[in-house]
Amino acid sequence: MILASLFNSFTHPFTIMVSAPLSFIGGFVALKLSGMSLDMMSGIGLLVLMGLVMKNGILLVDYTNQLREAGRSRDEAILEAGPVRMRPVLMTSGALIFGMLPMVASQSVGSEFRAPMGMIMIGGLVTSTVLTLAVVPVVYSLVDDATLLIQRLLVRAFAALRRSPRVERSASAR
Repeated sequence: MILASLFNSFTHPFTIMVSAPLSFIGGFVALKLSGMSLDMMSGIGLLVLMGLVMKNGILLVDYTNQLREAGRSRDEAILEAGPVRMRPVLMTSGALIFGMLPMVASQSVGSEFRAPMGMIMIGGLVTSTVLTLAVVPVVYSLVDDATLLIQRLLVRAFAALRRSPRVERSASAR
């Protein structure tokens, strides 16, 4: 609901949320390849990962909406927003990936408890960064097309209702 109020739309939050499952792919693959288990710390890592990945989606969708408000067509806005917002997305993801490396590589006492959280975040950020930059613009376009189609259908339906003759019964017809 917060995203819906932020974007003044119920459809854009769904566009952003598409990026969350994309992060699970890399996270679970990284856990499997490293031989680590899915435990409470890796579950916490998944929650943090979803927030970070959705932040990247918000960056793309918000800038695309700003460009559309400035007068650009949907396709022009999508094509411009990707390269412009790619640097902040890559910088954020890169900083988090390199920040989690010491957690994963640590050999200190208790590090085996924290390592799955770092591993799931690193794997999830790697795949979701690439997939978010490619998938979110496509989903934005598809959701926008579906929204326009539904709006046109609703306008036609309400117009047809207004034009239909109303049958009013008089009190004597009862």
